[in-house]
Amino acid sequence: MTHALHAPVSALIRTVAREVVLHHYQDLAQHQIVEKTPGELVTIADKESERRLSAGLAAILPQASIVGEEAVAADPALIERVNDSTVWIVDPIDGTHNFAHGHPPFGIIIALVEGGETVAGWLYDPLADRMCHAVLGGGAFINNEIVQARESGETLPVAAISTVYIPEPRRAALAAAIDGRFTMVDIPRCAAEQYPRLVLGQNDVTLFERTLPWDHAAGVLFTLEAGGMAARLDGSPYRPGDQRRGMLAAASPAMWDRAAAIIA
Repeated sequence: MTHALHAPVSALIRTVAREVVLHHYQDLAQHQIVEKTPGELVTIADKESERRLSAGLAAILPQASIVGEEAVAADPALIERVNDSTVWIVDPIDGTHNFAHGHPPFGIIIALVEGGETVAGWLYDPLADRMCHAVLGGGAFINNEIVQARESGETLPVAAISTVYIPEPRRAALAAAIDGRFTMVDIPRCAAEQYPRLVLGQNDVTLFERTLPWDHAAGVLFTLEAGGMAARLDGSPYRPGDQRRGMLAAASPAMWDRAAAIIA
């Protein structure tokens, strides 16, 4: 079953995607793209999308706190609100680097967290009009159709692994460990795309070093509710308020175990 707030939240996401995100897509002036930290871009569309989403979510559930990626960039102390009793976590444009350069994938991600646990999540691809949704204990859905995660079926598991944020010497050790054990593919630089790839049988394994809540809270729930697996490298559950680094996700628990034995 979809979450009780699925209809208004998904309608809000689609409206903001149409009126803000797609409105600016491939139509950004250079001054509308800035580097907020080294290598991290933000656009006028990110900021406008977050304002619109935050206002809409506040109207849907007034008692909830809101933690948005761009708000936290402006005031890092806001990240602590992830631990409030009820909180919306907002990624106004996931995959900003792709979006700013005028190509897919990119998306909008929303998670609803209660008592430190993600209870609902939405990952929306505006170009494909693909709405991935999950509700704790209620399953995973793509455009309101229930979905079950499946492996690719390839002899060597298909893995999307980035070592960009992994420091040496761990980066070199990881590269040596995975050499010849997986069919390596490029990462999409977009969690809103990466998690569906696991569920839809396109990728078998992915490894994340940074695990920021706006990138991962909804996607982890979507993967788990679809029957896949996502957890810290030691097997402990992912929680949005946990600021540790490192997480492994896979199309099935068995695939997760297989990958963890190689990677960990």
